[in-house]
Amino acid sequence: MRPTLRTPVVAALLGALVLSGCDAGSTGDKAGPKSSGGGFPATVQAANGKITIDERPERIVSLTPTGTEMLYAIGAGKQVIAVDDQSDFPKQAPRTKLSGFKPNVEAIAGQSPDLVVLADDADGIVASLTKLKVPVVQVPAATRLDETYDQLGDLGTATGHTAEADKVARDLRAELTKIVNETKKPAKPLTYYHELDNSLYSATSKTFVGQVYGMFGLTNIADKAKKQVGDYPQLSSEYVLESDPDMIFLADTKCCGQDAKTVAERPSWDELKAVKNGDVVELDDDIASRWGPRVADFARAVSAAVNKAAAGR
Repeated sequence: MRPTLRTPVVAALLGALVLSGCDAGSTGDKAGPKSSGGGFPATVQAANGKITIDERPERIVSLTPTGTEMLYAIGAGKQVIAVDDQSDFPKQAPRTKLSGFKPNVEAIAGQSPDLVVLADDADGIVASLTKLKVPVVQVPAATRLDETYDQLGDLGTATGHTAEADKVARDLRAELTKIVNETKKPAKPLTYYHELDNSLYSATSKTFVGQVYGMFGLTNIADKAKKQVGDYPQLSSEYVLESDPDMIFLADTKCCGQDAKTVAERPSWDELKAVKNGDVVELDDDIASRWGPRVADFARAVSAAVNKAAAGR
């Protein structure tokens, strides 16, 4: 399959989450998700405002892959009757041609939903569904791990799975702490380059993915790139070569067909420390871009790579 390019907009939608208020090594505040007792009517303070849901929803439509993963993780999967075309996990999710990027009001309404979960208010979809008296809970790209926990709580309240959502959030927080604590600390700080696509778009430490790397004490070469536009700069090959990162993480293995071999074949990249030492890490694009329960899988992949790199130094 011919490699494709991701635009910065798509990269931002899939994996770029702005980090605020979390220091390296921290997995978030100790406060749990904000959720109420689990009965109905239930009120949720979502990104699109205060939403009241009169009865337990039994026909949920999810237009966001991360929202879909959260719903299934908290035990609301049996209430989900349709998900968008990008929701590919878990496998049993009822995938359709519905789009979260270009939502079709008629197509969504045709599912007769009693709750719609989405990340972005594309084309004013929230207002359109509200006019049809369809409750909408918006769970946008989390700006930090605390927001992931809050969103789990919101969905738990909205679906009648408050206790399960609280447990998922607690377990995720504990698992991240465990992963970080069990990771070897390199003798000296390691630098890394995170690749969003094969046109060298990356993510700074002010993004969600940057926060995950920061928990392991890694230094991001993208942070010092000049003339940055937002938190997702397009680096030049020369800049990466000059920075000579200790580790390279590829979050474009699916979208763009990249792997350790294709990286080594780039002009002069075979001279990079990461390539020479075998520290080019092939990530699952989806796991490295979604801020739901599988962030622990992303952290495990980073941990394994850090352990390997630390052992070789």
